[in-house]
Amino acid sequence: MRDRGFLVYFLTSAVAMMADSVEHVISYWVVFQKFHSPALGGYAMVSHWLPMLLFGVTAGALADRYDSRRLVQLGMVLFMACSLAWGILFLTDALQAWHSAVILTIHGFASVFWGPPGQVLLYDIVGRKLLPSAVRLNATSRYLGLLAGPAVGAAFLLALGPTLGILVNALLYLPLVLFLWRAPYGPRYQPNRPPARPVRGFYDVLSTVDAIRGKNVIVSMILLSGGAAMLISHAYQPQMPSFAQDLGYGAAGLFYGMLLAADAGGALVAGVLLEGTGLLPPRPRTAFVLVILWCGALAGFAMTASYPNALLLLFAAGFFELSYNSMTQTLVQLSAPAAIRGRVLGLYSMAGLGLRAFSGITIGLGGSLIGIHASLALSAGLLCALTLLLWVRRGSGADFAF
Repeated sequence: MRDRGFLVYFLTSAVAMMADSVEHVISYWVVFQKFHSPALGGYAMVSHWLPMLLFGVTAGALADRYDSRRLVQLGMVLFMACSLAWGILFLTDALQAWHSAVILTIHGFASVFWGPPGQVLLYDIVGRKLLPSAVRLNATSRYLGLLAGPAVGAAFLLALGPTLGILVNALLYLPLVLFLWRAPYGPRYQPNRPPARPVRGFYDVLSTVDAIRGKNVIVSMILLSGGAAMLISHAYQPQMPSFAQDLGYGAAGLFYGMLLAADAGGALVAGVLLEGTGLLPPRPRTAFVLVILWCGALAGFAMTASYPNALLLLFAAGFFELSYNSMTQTLVQLSAPAAIRGRVLGLYSMAGLGLRAFSGITIGLGGSLIGIHASLALSAGLLCALTLLLWVRRGSGADFAF
């Protein structure tokens, strides 16, 4: 936090993440009230993360070759366009399901330009020595935004209404755009930067996979993060209006917002506690344990009928999620070769973020068949089993393979 550049990046990223969360709160609520479709809620996850799955490594390759600041700014402009589009459709009462699908898809492409380039930019700002702290604090800023987002989103819903609320929300992306305009972290400020490689699309995926073969820390963390993304990730968030209704709080307002904010609150506490005490230094074994604990907390939330218990379990889930997410990213960042750091982080994002598209199927579409409570509990059980399998395999000393 003593690094002024990181401090400003931390704060403006938190505001941008809050804007992203506010948009979800308002748009998910309107879409749920208008269509009552778990399948559309599942598509929110598919469309949000499928672009990362398809283009995550390409975004990392672009960050290796071009200015990460400009790529992040492009992502912010797309986010603003999505909020404006929602607002216009709410204002004209013209919203249809296909409109929602298109906007959600554009939102997903915006995340691609913020994902791997933003991670590369983080390394450019603080360097290798401060990277573990910066990754954890940057993840904390994300959850700080997610924590504030439901509260601000609920306030916008009540005070401004969905239309004006989401139009005002478009302005919240501007601080990050303006900061990056002149921030001294582009390629011209890095005289020792490795020569840029050409961007080759799908070939970059294959060459990056080949380059990290035998690097068990990188591969095991990518597989662990990918499994968590594929089976659960944040796919229960678009279904939160339905969970709230089943817990007896189906109306927009404080209790609905508290459910959305609970896991973000746990993550924020984790970031402050771990950064302040130095607990849980990055180790692969610790990452496996944290994922197992996360599974237990979410399975408990899925099956409880008590609103207070639901809040506590979501809080615990947020604590464990930030802890394992920041740990896996740190281990991958520290182990990645400098010349292809963007590509390796792109591959990590492709797994840890892109595979979240399938959690929309396991929880969203699965929830339309067996109920969202059962689908979330089942997904948590499957992820726990997969994590144990990866842990045992790594402990045996066997090489991982994609």
